[in-house]
Parts: sequence; C-alpha cells; structure tokens
Amino acid sequence: MELQVVGAKEPLSVSDTVFDREFSGSLVHQVVVAYRNAGRSGTKAQKTRSEVRGTTKKFKKQKGGGARHGDYRAPIFVGGGVTFAAKPRSFAQKVNKKMFRGAVQAILSELNRQGRLKVVTGFDITEAKTQHLLGKLKDLDLGKKVLLVTEDVNQNIYLAARNLPYIAVCDVSALDPVSLVDADHVVVTVESIKKIEEWLA
Repeated sequence: MELQVVGAKEPLSVSDTVFDREFSGSLVHQVVVAYRNAGRSGTKAQKTRSEVRGTTKKFKKQKGGGARHGDYRAPIFVGGGVTFAAKPRSFAQKVNKKMFRGAVQAILSELNRQGRLKVVTGFDITEAKTQHLLGKLKDLDLGKKVLLVTEDVNQNIYLAARNLPYIAVCDVSALDPVSLVDADHVVVTVESIKKIEEWLA
C-alpha cells in the first residue's frame, strides 16, 4: 500500500503487514493493559503480627480476665499487626514479541485508516524554540494531543516540546502502544517509517 507524504508529490510505498493490518481490539487491549501494568510499582507492604516490633511478653494472667491474649501485637490492638497483610507484588503480565508487534501494527493501521497518521519528509528544527515547533505543526491540521516520532533522538525537538503538555516526542526505539493509543494524531518522518517497517515486518 501507499502512504501520502505531506508536502511531497509521490506517495510512500509501505508494507501491508504493518500499515494495513486488520484491527484486533482484544489484542490491543491486552497489550496496552500489560504495558501499563509493567509500570506499576507494586510496593505496598504491611506487617503481620510476627513482624511488628514489640514485646512478646504475656501482659495478663490466663484466667479471669476475659479473652486470653499472649501479647499486644495481635491485630485487635492499636499498633498490632495486620491480619491479612499486603506484601510487595508484581503486576507484570506476559506478552510475547509476536503479540506486541501485532498490537503496534494494528494500532498504526487503524491510525492510518482514520487519517490520524501524518507522514512528513523531515522534522528538523535548527533552534530549540517552542514557537518554531508550533509553527511547523500549525500547517498539519492536528488534534490537541500529538505524538512526534523521529528516526533518532533529536535534542532540539525534545527541548522545544517539553513545555507543551499535549505534545510528546520519541524515537522509533522508544515507540510504545500506550503513546500511540493516547495520541489524537501521530506525526512520523519518512525515515522513521522505514525503521518501523524493519522492526515490525
């Protein structure tokens, strides 16, 4: 298939596998959830009665005082342990490479079908100025949330976009499904398209 390049006369030929794949909502959902869960810390921790600091001395006699207690670290006392204490856990879900690549292919294909994927010849900025970046984006008719994908890390673009909360910048190696799903429009350079094809084909 072919992608229209903004400002170019001839379209760009690309792989049907990467940019014309049938959309699979269940696959995309599974990969996006797994990717987000991998970023969760899972560091919540509480102490059981065996881990709480305090004496284990029996504080009253066995008979004649009501309930029989061994020490003040029991869960019913203030400062005691927690009955079913939470422990650090991992939220990671297994997603193999084939599933991950398939989800990214499906997202890119759907973005292209909806007209939310913009391909440009290049996106070079000589100065790290926010106004320069906004001037380049103004003619592309984009939505509020924009993801700029470059072939390599471009310091000028990154510095120009860091004050804009609705514009994200990444290179091909850092491209992820969550960023693609979250963006209203994705602006990709021609060189980035070639790298994406090498990665996903």
